[in-house]
Amino acid sequence: MERHAWKEAYDGFVEADRQTPLSGDDLRLLGQAAWWTGQGDGILDAMERTYRAYLGEGNPPAAAMTALEMAEQHMLRMSMPQASGWLARAAELAEGHPEYPVVGYLTAVRGFIKMAFEGQPQEALPLFDEALAIAARTADRNLYATALHDKGQAVCAMGSFGEGLALMDEAMVAVVGGELDAHYTGRVYCSMIGFCSHLGDYRRAAEWTDATLRWCERQSITGFPGLCRIPRAELHRLHGDLATAEQEARLAAEELPRFNIRFAVGDASYEIAEIRRRMGDLAAAEESYARAGESGRDPEPGLSLLRVAQGKIEAAVAGIGRALETPTDPLTRLRRLVAQADIALAAGDPDTAEAASAEIDEIVEGYDVTALHAAAGRVRGAVRLERGDTQGALPHLQEARKRWQELDAPFEVAEVRVLIGRTFRAMGDEDAAVAELRAACTAFDRFGALLAGAAARELLGEVAAAAAAPERVTRAFMFTDIVKSTDLVRAIGDEAWEDLLAWHDQTLRRLFASHGGEVAHHTGDGFFVAFAGSRSALAAAVGVQRALAEHRRAHGFAPQVRIGVHAAEATRRGG
Repeated sequence: MERHAWKEAYDGFVEADRQTPLSGDDLRLLGQAAWWTGQGDGILDAMERTYRAYLGEGNPPAAAMTALEMAEQHMLRMSMPQASGWLARAAELAEGHPEYPVVGYLTAVRGFIKMAFEGQPQEALPLFDEALAIAARTADRNLYATALHDKGQAVCAMGSFGEGLALMDEAMVAVVGGELDAHYTGRVYCSMIGFCSHLGDYRRAAEWTDATLRWCERQSITGFPGLCRIPRAELHRLHGDLATAEQEARLAAEELPRFNIRFAVGDASYEIAEIRRRMGDLAAAEESYARAGESGRDPEPGLSLLRVAQGKIEAAVAGIGRALETPTDPLTRLRRLVAQADIALAAGDPDTAEAASAEIDEIVEGYDVTALHAAAGRVRGAVRLERGDTQGALPHLQEARKRWQELDAPFEVAEVRVLIGRTFRAMGDEDAAVAELRAACTAFDRFGALLAGAAARELLGEVAAAAAAPERVTRAFMFTDIVKSTDLVRAIGDEAWEDLLAWHDQTLRRLFASHGGEVAHHTGDGFFVAFAGSRSALAAAVGVQRALAEHRRAHGFAPQVRIGVHAAEATRRGG
């Protein structure tokens, strides 16, 4: 246990327990080892035995703390009646014993319930202050950090974000400083980045994630199993690393049921859906949104945005309308309003988009958060562009692009670049439009956003064709082709072929973009790509073959791809 070799510890305690029944302290360690190794049912069994053992040993303070931990486990499972029962048992054991360690934790839990479940942060504050006073008196760092963090959330919920986030940052110092037990390290860290994710404060979430992961790696700790992966996946998605984002989200979806953390399973499915939608895999996205809904997670606004990508505009308008009728917190409503504005513009309804934009602006006034202001600026600019006010649209869009660039959010930057390209085109500046659209295409290709990339390339082709007369250029041209694709379709079937082709297209586009290649044409199973020189073209070709070889090793199959490269002078027209 001291080395955090959780599996070895679990097996060792189980074997020792077979030989001689364990004491309360050893059963407590068995329960902790069961937690870190994902022994879902074993966690509760060990904790129940720990509770009984402590009572039998005449140790009511330890029994009370175990009862509180049982309540926490049932909260994670969303078994609220059992959680309430165990909380009452812990309080009963501590009645008349203010010196028991559990008293401070019970006080903090009551504050958390007031804040998170009853929506009364003002009433929670004195409870958190009382818990902090107890923690200071008893030098309990775990209690102090959790109560301080939760107090910070309560202060934020009352509208004082600067003060609240400062308290949460202070709690995180204890996390990265290694002052807390592994369990409380994970609890505070996961709560922090989850809160930052909801707030849209991605820079703060990224900084604390980097600091915490460095400490966790040194200690062989993975954080709160499964739960921490969801906001980490969102961070990777924001930074354009869709492959890592999906890996984290899928690991979360696998881990959470093992640890019986039921309330977050739908969040993992929703994140997977968001990633697949960006990649243009609409069927997989729809399946994951459905799983999120089945797990109790509202699939909006992602599901309605998916309907737009599927060409089902009326369904998108109806879906986001229903979502906005549901009462929710301001930040969730803001995200739905952003989606409503985009959907309304796609439906040719600028009035609804403008009304949504106005409400978005009202909400973001209360938050000093870069991502929220970037999203608001993009919507504001898009509405003005739709109204034909190009001079009014451009500064909002350029400011939105700058803010997203500050957050290293390439997908959002590329989306805004497309809007800026359309604005320049409407202003008659085709050269500036081409520059923005080419940058957007390169970004979409780099992280495999197929549909967004295809739409941007189509627009680029139209604008570039009008921008300049044909020009003579020297390039290295690459042609690719899947070997015997017709036979392969026959062998594996249409559905498997579509999945394989989607993976092939995403992988190759990403590699072309990473070596500066421009896709000039895409056939069913091949590409025509232009590179600045033969060295970059050949490096991209090697990268493609290595990626295929790695996929074969990992998954047993990848298509054979022929690649030819020819360096020559040519005529360029438009795209």
